[in-house]
Amino acid sequence: MNQDDYDDEAADARAAALAAAMAGPPDSTVDQCQPVAHPYSALTPDCVLDALESLGIHSDGRLLALNSYENRVYQVGVEEGAPLVLKFYRPQRWSDAAILEEHAFTRELAEREIPVVPAQVLNGQTLHHYQGFRFAVFARHGGRAPELGDPQVLEWTGRFIARIHAVGARQAYTERPALDIASFGHASCAFLQERRFIPPDLAAAYASVSQLALDGVQRCYERAGALPQLRLHGDCHGGNVLWTDAGPHFVDFDDSRMGPAVQDLWMMLSGERSEQLRQMGDILTGYEDFCEFSPRQMHLVEALRTLRLMHYSAWLARRWDDPAFPLAFPWFNTQQYWQDRILELREQVALMDEPPLAI
Repeated sequence: MNQDDYDDEAADARAAALAAAMAGPPDSTVDQCQPVAHPYSALTPDCVLDALESLGIHSDGRLLALNSYENRVYQVGVEEGAPLVLKFYRPQRWSDAAILEEHAFTRELAEREIPVVPAQVLNGQTLHHYQGFRFAVFARHGGRAPELGDPQVLEWTGRFIARIHAVGARQAYTERPALDIASFGHASCAFLQERRFIPPDLAAAYASVSQLALDGVQRCYERAGALPQLRLHGDCHGGNVLWTDAGPHFVDFDDSRMGPAVQDLWMMLSGERSEQLRQMGDILTGYEDFCEFSPRQMHLVEALRTLRLMHYSAWLARRWDDPAFPLAFPWFNTQQYWQDRILELREQVALMDEPPLAI
């Protein structure tokens, strides 16, 4: 079972999880906007609406929790105009400076007419503070999932990713970390093992296969050689690309980091090897209209997939004290879950030793 399968299984639990996460502690006598226990327990509906009101924007009381776990995101109706989207950032994840770097990047993209959704500038700022929470306001943009089996859609998407990368290469992040083996691989495995999330009878097997996987990732990076690092979307999968008749627009740059260009391409691939080869060809047909792409980057596809799998498990573990997570991901940290992860990493070890997709 892969990560997409887990996302499908969790879909039915999302509404309940988000509702529980924003409901706050029952019969609480503390101020409803004062963080207690888990910080998000104080993010009640009234607190969300009051945060928007603090910017001088009057809501009409309509509030809809949107699917998001790392942060809390809500669609809020306003008395005059279209609804807005408010993102409340997870406390202690990013510094203010790191969040503002992301905002500056998306603003830079929007100014070049690249279809992204930047944080709105309100009262001269994009990042706002209210009762201990940090939040940003975005315009609401609708759209549907892209048809990633359509060559024209892939080519069009590749063209816009290249335009994002052309801007991303102009300067480097200074406050945001890079996507690398240390942060996504070694740190993730160490956290899971040190905090004893892995069942004792599987701990040795996980330690062994994770080390083999990290060794395989290192070999892939060595085969790829030195590659340019640039500001990326960082989480560029179909769920973060909204499609309209006018084409795609890209949302949720929250995971934007420095890294190799192929990170924003490989998550568009699916199916058997032959299908992935065709898809990458279609993407690069559009991509190379604006940016050069070194074939050496293809050595990193399975390595980056391996790092994402490791990071995903550690991400769930790091967030397990958030009430939304046990509700939405009940399969995490079961015996079956870790058995599947060990098998998955063994498969990745084999895949990383295969020749890369030949483009």
